[in-house]
Amino acid sequence: MSITGILSAAAVVGAVGIFVGLFLGVAGIRFHVEKDEKEEAVLAALPGNNCGGCGYAGCSGLAAAIAKGEAPVNGCPVGGEAVSGRIAAIMGVEAGSQERKVAFVACMGDCEKAKEDYEYTGQHDCRIMAFVPGGGPKSCSSGCLGFGSCVEACPFDAIHVVNGVAVVDKEKCKACGKCVEACPKHLISLIPYKAEYVVACSSSDKGPVTMKACQAGCIGCGLCARNCPAQAVTVTDFHATIDQEKCTGCGTCAEKCPKKCITRT
Repeated sequence: MSITGILSAAAVVGAVGIFVGLFLGVAGIRFHVEKDEKEEAVLAALPGNNCGGCGYAGCSGLAAAIAKGEAPVNGCPVGGEAVSGRIAAIMGVEAGSQERKVAFVACMGDCEKAKEDYEYTGQHDCRIMAFVPGGGPKSCSSGCLGFGSCVEACPFDAIHVVNGVAVVDKEKCKACGKCVEACPKHLISLIPYKAEYVVACSSSDKGPVTMKACQAGCIGCGLCARNCPAQAVTVTDFHATIDQEKCTGCGTCAEKCPKKCITRT
């Protein structure tokens, strides 16, 4: 190739490079999107777990909603009051009070207490139990299956299966709600961190049926409700429930419960 050809090729490449550079520069100015400084600041204040516990698609989604005034400044269940305070300062509003919550598994039917109708040897995934006879091997159709779908869903390593039942570590739990969504039996709920006594059973079967299936099942006898001095316990459909707003933590219900399914958290 002659020197003239080489110089021509270099000139063409250079011209193309200049054109592309100018084009990108103009496009950058033309299509520039202004960043919301508050949104950026809120995003930086969020913990960055992207767990979705706030109801939005990750921390960026919540940050955008807070910046637009579409979500409360205390909308992050993971960050707690510390994060809410920082975001409130960014937005120039009051944070308000935020009650800490934790996940709770309403079942005590472990390997010793709960009976099984058969031995299950298939895939250990609670979510596929809807296709298994009886909804799983345990005699109690409301009991924890213990196959750990909630464990897989938890991004904070706050829940583990112990002796056939899922157990939550209160100190690690951030109340993101992932385990609540993952449980096909709907045994997991978010309760106040300060709750002292809870009914660790979800069965609504009649007493004789429950007793045949599990040694720790609520039989709906009503002793807890009749003896509660704060009238915080009610029994509906053979199942006791504690109103945490009324409960004073005296422990009378736990003492009177013959099946010991009311326990201290």
